[in-house]
Amino acid sequence: MAPIALTIAGSDSGGGAGIQADLKAMSALGVYGASVITAVTAQNTKAVTAVHGIPLDVVSAQIAAVLDDLDVRAIKIGMLATPGIIHTVAKAISGFEGPIVLDPVMVAKSGDALLASEAVQTLRDALLPRATVLTPNLPEAARLLDQPEAQTLEDMTSQGRALCALGAKAVLMKGGHGSGDMCNDLLIDGSGTLSAFKAPRQATKNTHGTGCTLSSAIAAGLAKGLSLEVAVAEAHAYLQGAIRAADDLKIGQGHGPVHHFHKVWSA
Repeated sequence: MAPIALTIAGSDSGGGAGIQADLKAMSALGVYGASVITAVTAQNTKAVTAVHGIPLDVVSAQIAAVLDDLDVRAIKIGMLATPGIIHTVAKAISGFEGPIVLDPVMVAKSGDALLASEAVQTLRDALLPRATVLTPNLPEAARLLDQPEAQTLEDMTSQGRALCALGAKAVLMKGGHGSGDMCNDLLIDGSGTLSAFKAPRQATKNTHGTGCTLSSAIAAGLAKGLSLEVAVAEAHAYLQGAIRAADDLKIGQGHGPVHHFHKVWSA
């Protein structure tokens, strides 16, 4: 039977991020992806022009329907938008015992907000302690901790450990918003163990959906039974390839998407 992963996230009408990116990444990595849509966004490579939250009972019903029938091996959680949706998702997955990848989506690549300001505390309290791994970028980590954005590897390590102290079993601090020729991602667990994943910083504006893609690729690896460190390493390598091939797609006029199927077909 094919391994199954579930993504709980928002829909991106432009196809580059959110549910669409998650399902593409899972499929590209040999995992069957199921989905629960928390919000519908009117979105392209340039902007998010509208957001409509799905009714809470429908969000809950989607999760129940999937978990009642499918043998889900891992869950990825992305855009949740409001405190109500966060509480609903937390309650609906309370009986799930597999790994959970929590991507604390707050802002789209275009700069548009995807998480209400009043929802940050709810995310910390209701879902962060359920996370097998939390995958914040530097601005998201800073906002979760109410601290200045990390500037150094030492800052990233400190903030990763602080997020573990809030309940996450492990934290992948993503360095895409940092500076320098190398991009550094740091995997930190509750015992302080640290693994570094480095890659040359790629000169491209086509990075729409990178966070969604990485977190869903990690979930795919966990669904296949990989250890967290191996799942992160394979997801990191997959994303780097998707970014390298992004310019070939030529999608949209703004921040274009990465090429999820770069190993399957070329533009």
